[in-house]
Amino acid sequence: MRRRLLVALTVFAAIAVLAFAVPLSLTIATSRTQQLVLARSGDADRFANLADAAVSGGDSRALADEVNRYHELYGENVLVVDARGATAVNAGADGTDPDIVAAVAAARRNQRPHAVAKLTPWGARTMLVARPVGTGVQVNGAVVIEASTARARGDITRDWAIIAVGGMVAMTLFMVLAVTLSRWVLRPLAALSHAVAQLTATLPKPRADTVAPVSLAGRHGGPPEMRALAESFDAMALAVADSADAQRQLVADTAHAMRNPLAALTIRLDSLEPSIPRSAASTFRGAGAEVDRLTALLDGLLSLAVAETPAAFDRTRIADAHCDAVQVVADRFDAWCSAFVAADQELRVASPSPARAEVAVSAEVLAQILDVPLSNATRYAGPRARTELAVVTEPGWVVLSVHDDGAGVRSDEIDKLTTRFFRGSAARAGGSGLGLPIAAALAQARGGTLTVHAERPHGLAVLVRLPAAVAG
Repeated sequence: MRRRLLVALTVFAAIAVLAFAVPLSLTIATSRTQQLVLARSGDADRFANLADAAVSGGDSRALADEVNRYHELYGENVLVVDARGATAVNAGADGTDPDIVAAVAAARRNQRPHAVAKLTPWGARTMLVARPVGTGVQVNGAVVIEASTARARGDITRDWAIIAVGGMVAMTLFMVLAVTLSRWVLRPLAALSHAVAQLTATLPKPRADTVAPVSLAGRHGGPPEMRALAESFDAMALAVADSADAQRQLVADTAHAMRNPLAALTIRLDSLEPSIPRSAASTFRGAGAEVDRLTALLDGLLSLAVAETPAAFDRTRIADAHCDAVQVVADRFDAWCSAFVAADQELRVASPSPARAEVAVSAEVLAQILDVPLSNATRYAGPRARTELAVVTEPGWVVLSVHDDGAGVRSDEIDKLTTRFFRGSAARAGGSGLGLPIAAALAQARGGTLTVHAERPHGLAVLVRLPAAVAG
């Protein structure tokens, strides 16, 4: 993976360097070409003016002297012809060269000079600059300068070499940065992949009937190292999920299997009751109470295992289930009124309530969820406490709350109330500490949440947030 990353970074770096170096090199070549053309065009215009003066005055000695000095000083050839095309002054030029002949003919016709090709280090050694002698109406000859491009090409070569060296330095810096970056990024990834592979090797193999989800590697692809890491994560997630399912199934099987011996023990204790002497009656009743508590605990474990096991639910039935939360709240109010009266407490339904609140949960499950906080309120809120049921609708959600103004729970224990087997320090004897965890698991299995909050100035509130049923 590091090699592929380095190749990709190198390609991007080369593209960036070339995108800067190539236009800069072409700009330098164009600028140097224009400088040479402008300089020689000025010289040609000066010779054309001298030639025009020589034609007017009938004396070409000054023109010849100037041309010869120019040839000796710069080493460039100059040819001046008269109106008939005859050579007037020649300083080293080959009058029979086809290019020079064509340039003279074009200048005598007063044609616009052709654009000079851009110079390159490997380009032509000379370039021709031609100008007509006289005005556009009367052309009295032509001047042609055969300019050397050696110096201009040398400048371009030097500048291009500097750009090339700068590009190589930039590429070297890019490569150093790419190597450093790839090591910084991939070193922890390699260590993570190795650690995950070692951990996966120690996990138990998934059961044959376990349905494997679509793998990350199959869904997203990627480099072989990333696919190997994704496959290790897939295997680890599958093994962990399978272990969690097996654990929940073990709890359910154990609770179910122990119910029969407990039922038999209860029958035996009941049959022994007439034979128990009066001195041991209290001990016998305590043993019966402990059996009843153990039975309730096993029932709670079985309910919790069922609530937390996704495979235990019929997904189609869950998706199609819905009920009116307002009606379920009214039913639970009727069912629990007598229990609250017996506990010297008050139960009421908050008003105003919505006319209907369709929630994507069956009436039986919603009633089971609400029964837990209602039962806790009757047992722990205390005498003369008031408990209120409320239903609130939100976009896409239905929120049900059970809140009381009773004794409440200590602030450091609020977040622990949905933990298995946890019971508040103020709770009296009895209870298994599984009611709220079961209700929370039921809500979570249906896409909702159950949270517990403290009421002000005292009391407790249980909020159940469930998805609203989709109107169909």
